[in-house]
Formats: sequence, C-alpha cells, structure tokens
Amino acid sequence: MSDPLLPLHTLAGTGRARVLAADIGGSFIKLAGAGEDAMPLARASLPNPAQSWPDFVETLRSLADAADPARRLTLALSVAGTIDPDTGASLAANISCITGRSLKGELTSALGRRVEAANDADCFALAEALRGAGRGHRTVFGVILGTGVGGGLIWNGHILEGAGGVSGEWGHGPVLKDRIVAGRIVPAFACGCGQVGCVDASGSARGMERIDAALHPAGTARDSRAIVDAWRAGEAEADLTIDTWLDTLAGPLSLVLNATGASVVPVGGGLSNAPDLLAALDARLRAGILRRTEAPVIKPAELGPEAGLVGAALLGLGVGKD
Repeated sequence: MSDPLLPLHTLAGTGRARVLAADIGGSFIKLAGAGEDAMPLARASLPNPAQSWPDFVETLRSLADAADPARRLTLALSVAGTIDPDTGASLAANISCITGRSLKGELTSALGRRVEAANDADCFALAEALRGAGRGHRTVFGVILGTGVGGGLIWNGHILEGAGGVSGEWGHGPVLKDRIVAGRIVPAFACGCGQVGCVDASGSARGMERIDAALHPAGTARDSRAIVDAWRAGEAEADLTIDTWLDTLAGPLSLVLNATGASVVPVGGGLSNAPDLLAALDARLRAGILRRTEAPVIKPAELGPEAGLVGAALLGLGVGKD
C-alpha cells in the first residue's frame, strides 16, 4: 500500500482518527492515526530511545499527543518482543527498556490514555488475516521471512495467545540437525536464542547465506539477494543453495500447517519481495502437507510495511483479542 500523505499532527481536532497505532521497532517508533477500517490516515516516526524508559515514554507521548492532544483515543502498540498475557510483562532483546514492564498498565498511567499492546508478528498476522492476503480464511498463519523467521496464528479473526506470550514462533526450537548435501555438511547453526538447530538460524536471509557458505566454501561470500539473483540466472551452485533452503523451511512449515489447520500463509519480510522464491516454497510446502490443494497456500503479504500499524489499529478498535 502507499504511504499516508498527511503528517500526523494534521489529524488533531479533525475527528477523522478513531485509534492511534504504533509500530515499535528496535530503531524507530512509527505512529499513525487510523480510521474505523484500521487503515492509516497519517503517520510520523522518531528514533526509538530503546535503552531509556523515561525517553521511550516521552517519545510515545510526543507522537500521540500531536495527533490527539485531548487524549481521547486508544493507543495500540505492535511490539518487537513477547508480552505475557497473564502478567503483562514484556521481553524484547533489542528494546531493553521495556523488558519486564507491563506496557499496557504502565503506559496507560504514564500517557493518560488507554493503551493496548501485542507482539509484532501477531499484529502482522492479524492485519493480513482481516485486511490482506488472508481475507476469507478461518485459520491464518502469518509468516515473517527476513533477517529472522517469525509467525503469528489467527483463528476466527483472533490472535491465539500462548503461555508466556509465545505462539506462532516456529522459528525457534532445536528441530534441525546436521545434514549432508552434495557431499558437504550443512550444520545445524547456533541461534541467537541460545539453542542450536532453529529454523530462524537457517531459514532466514542470514540463514540462506550460511547455507550458501557451507555448500560452497571456496566461493565468494554473498548476500541473500545475490544468491536469489544467481538462482534466477540458472547458476548450479545457487540452485543447490536454494533447494537446501527450501527443504529447511518446507518441512517445519508443513508440520505447523498440519497441526494448526491453517489454510493460507501470508508472508512478509525482506524475502517476501521475491515472488518466484515464494512460489517455489509454496510448491515444496503443498507436497508435504496432508491437505491436498492445487491453490497456492503461501501468498505474498498485501499490506507491506504498514501491516504492523494496521494490526495494532485493529487491536485498538477492539478487534482481534478477547
């Protein structure tokens, strides 16, 4: 979707916005005013002072009050990290100031307005389920394929929240082992979560690069875009890398679909910008799931970088959580 044209402060006093939504990343905070359909009308962004709670609060206050100085509108957050549904406590590796804090409770008090919050992959999945590639499907598994591998599970228009705020996280867990491919060892790589053999460490863009380096140690190191370009050009080495990468993802993802019954998988993140790569993954996936279907299951996400804002706005409007 195209970027909103209006600066955020122009919404003040117009009555056009029904909710405020913020996408909280490690580097920036994007905040938008959205209408009844949860689609952004205007937005602004500021650097995220991720190490300082007082500065974090003040940044949110300045953005939100610019659009709604009367503080009538709910502010809903899409957050890079987990939020325990029982305690409200947050955990975010790259936003240290929110770890251990109850965003909903503490920010409601500090900002003087109602605050809601959810994991960013859950917000992405909710947005795509209700406004994007998952429309019309009862069970939607939203997947992020980029610098990491993440996911969110939506059933009947609601986020399925797991114990400790963990659900849909198919990127983590020691599911992969060392493999022999074309006579070379492709190891189960160490993951940032502390385990070895996670899909995140092998199936992300960085994981594709690790696979390429393991299969072709004498070659020049190259990034995921160069690997995909070489694959498109018919290079044999890149074809082996992509084939191994597809197997890395298709097996665990087929298990997720068999276990959840999801009928569609909207994919976002940097690797979703390669539709031919997603088509190849879709063909490999459909060969491994129990449900037989000729229709694509994996679909490129439709909402682009605004998905987190749209998902948060839906939550702020009372959609997506009990």
